Amino acid sequence: MLKDITLGQFFPGNSIVHRTDPRVKIVLVIAMIVSLLLASGVFSYALMAIYLFVIIAVSKVHLKMVVRGLKPIVMIVVITAILNIFYTAGDVIWQWGFLHITKQGIYAAIEMVVRIMLLIIGTSMLTYTTSPIDLTEGLERLMSPLKKIHVPVHELAMVMSIALRFIPTLIEETEKIISAQKARGADFETGSILRRAKAMVPILVPLFISSIRRAEELATAMECRLYRGDVGRTRMKQLKICSADYISMTVSVIVFAGTIILGSFGL
Repeated sequence: MLKDITLGQFFPGNSIVHRTDPRVKIVLVIAMIVSLLLASGVFSYALMAIYLFVIIAVSKVHLKMVVRGLKPIVMIVVITAILNIFYTAGDVIWQWGFLHITKQGIYAAIEMVVRIMLLIIGTSMLTYTTSPIDLTEGLERLMSPLKKIHVPVHELAMVMSIALRFIPTLIEETEKIISAQKARGADFETGSILRRAKAMVPILVPLFISSIRRAEELATAMECRLYRGDVGRTRMKQLKICSADYISMTVSVIVFAGTIILGSFGL
């Protein structure tokens, strides 16, 4: 299961999606989330699904990697679908005791599952096609107006970027610890829930210690390179929005507007 978590991973490439300004991608992802929350109907979700699959095809990120990233949320999706099926009021088509299934519940379950999957795919494409450095730069530029009210914009952007960057590293470290504990005879798959929870302690303790050690090493490396935050900092790569970015924004805005309009009519 841990190998299926792809959040925070970056797949280098030279596609149009990779070359798009990180500020544009961040804004478009936020707009996509809003559009999906306002979508309601087969056509509105179909339009957004086509848009996302076109992005995947253009970015040349393997579809199996995108699908693999959905596996960790399968349980959440299943629980959400079950709650919507059994606890949505409407026209009852099956009932047993206090449990009942309605037409509205089935529709709500399908809609929620599709919405969650599209949200995960859309947000994952941001990290798949944007390097941590570009992501930090984009976040900092977008939040730069907050500097006027003395908000530590650079530090916040750096923290968020480092957190995303180290998700794959921590997953890899967890897998190594689990393999080492299993080699010593540890059992994480049998027994009661309480026993399984206790079996996680030999994993969490070394993982916690390893995380602190990595944080200290990162801090030392940054200090050795005379990192002083945003004060007097220069940038080797200057972000500049080009014509391709404007085209991407125009197409995306049309798709998002179409999704919202179709959703307002329940299509």
